[in-house]
Amino acid sequence: MGLNLMKEKGVALDEQKFDWRDIVQVPTSKLDSDAFTRVRIILMNGIESEALRFQHACARMNKELQPALARVRRIEQHQQTMINWLLPADLSPLETTIGFEQVAIEVTASVAVHEPDPYLAQVYRFGLLEDFDHMYRFSALMDRVAGCDANNILQSYTDILPGRPTSVEHRAPEDDLRECYDRKKAAPISKLNAGTIMAGEHQTHDYYMTIGPMFADPIARQLYAEIASIEEQHVTQYESIIDPEETWLEKWLMHEAGEIYNYYSCLQYESNPRVKAIWQRFLDYELGHFHYVVDLFKKFERRDPAELIPESLPEPIEYKSHREFVRKTLSEEVDLRARQTKFIHKDEEGADSPSVVYREQMNSNGSPSETVAAGYKWKPGTELAEETPDIKKLQKKVA
Repeated sequence: MGLNLMKEKGVALDEQKFDWRDIVQVPTSKLDSDAFTRVRIILMNGIESEALRFQHACARMNKELQPALARVRRIEQHQQTMINWLLPADLSPLETTIGFEQVAIEVTASVAVHEPDPYLAQVYRFGLLEDFDHMYRFSALMDRVAGCDANNILQSYTDILPGRPTSVEHRAPEDDLRECYDRKKAAPISKLNAGTIMAGEHQTHDYYMTIGPMFADPIARQLYAEIASIEEQHVTQYESIIDPEETWLEKWLMHEAGEIYNYYSCLQYESNPRVKAIWQRFLDYELGHFHYVVDLFKKFERRDPAELIPESLPEPIEYKSHREFVRKTLSEEVDLRARQTKFIHKDEEGADSPSVVYREQMNSNGSPSETVAAGYKWKPGTELAEETPDIKKLQKKVA
């Protein structure tokens, strides 16, 4: 039996306090910490970023809720800061990018495996293969411009292989929209999954838009521009599966439930005792936020939260390697494309398809993702570790 949302009260808002030294804690280690600790940090930063984004949007539309939103949002801001500052200073923007793509691959794979709705599971698998290819393209960039092996960050949990080519992921806007779940019929886990993946993808988009211009290499700048565009498409895809008929308070309540679910999932898998204590602390804080919003939901909507909230949380997100699942999905679904809300085989795309026309325009002067990976095949140690024929001859002479 998982955590019972209605019975566990957590920490009341008045008791949720911070100071600057508390917020800025000792960061994790780039190489010594487990890669999945970084995965959880990056994802939870995205979850908290989404909480702030939603609550600001909600405040702009709901005068009566503004004081309550401001109160909770201040705590969410401090939680996000503490989490984000756990990343170490020696983690380069490109290494962080590799971490972002590992989040997209492993978390989306877990969600796809456990999603009960077949259509939604297909949506996640479709996006998964695109993020999988982004990992390959950024790994090629890391090899070329920094001479570094992306597997130092991935720690062999995640493959570095081509997925659905980034160059064919560009779609007309209408082909990025999906069918939404029915808020009255969807399983709670389906709602939690949608919010989790949307938050992660939105953070990825924003991060690439921020650091892309920081690179001097023209291909690097173009690659970030290209993949940031795909990440915007992914945000469009995942937000469209959320029922737009949910009320503002209904969405807020599900956001708080989603934060609890994600902290609970992190807590089950965390191996770093210091970080695990943060997950426990913020799980308790989010339970306090949740019950605060439950009272608002009852007051303003006069509805029973049990209509929306499961008695106990679903099974947690699995923070483990999903290598075999990803490989199977790659072998079976790499040739899928999207036409409006449906998925089709690439052979069904006609030359006059809006996505084909859009793709040809965007790639009319070449594709950065193709350029950066031309001739690239991942191997341990990067291309700098290869022995050239001249070096081999020299070694024989010395011997």
